[in-house]
Amino acid sequence: MGKIFKFNKDVDTDQIIASQYLLYPTIDEMKAHTFESLNGDFASSVKPGDFVVADENFGCGSSREQAPSVLKALGVKAVIAKSFARIFYRNSINIGMPVIVSKELYDAVNDGDEMELDLDNGIIKAGGREYACTKLPAKMQAILDQGGLIASLNRED
Repeated sequence: MGKIFKFNKDVDTDQIIASQYLLYPTIDEMKAHTFESLNGDFASSVKPGDFVVADENFGCGSSREQAPSVLKALGVKAVIAKSFARIFYRNSINIGMPVIVSKELYDAVNDGDEMELDLDNGIIKAGGREYACTKLPAKMQAILDQGGLIASLNRED
């Protein structure tokens, strides 16, 4: 079980981690500023195992791997949205952050609700109901389990 942090549509990478913080040398230093312009308490409130739930086009904007990286560093278990910008989706898989599509969840839950994600079966449980979501192919799940595409490729002989 994890807490939902809900965001609207068209959340761009600059809203996830603003460009001025990209000058910081490490993700650990950047993560305290995650979603600073949208929810100033996010970085101090999110706990490992919590979820980001968003409307359409999450992660649009510039290509910065730091956007999914700060979410992962804060312990966000997955980002669930109606749709994702392709580059954010790709960057998330590269670093091992699950990005899950669910067309129904966003409209049915509220910020602060609790939910449970069953990636193996493509089911989300929240508010006593079940919602369908992306059921990841075994190969993609293996990549995420190994910490992302780059880590997976580094392990292959």
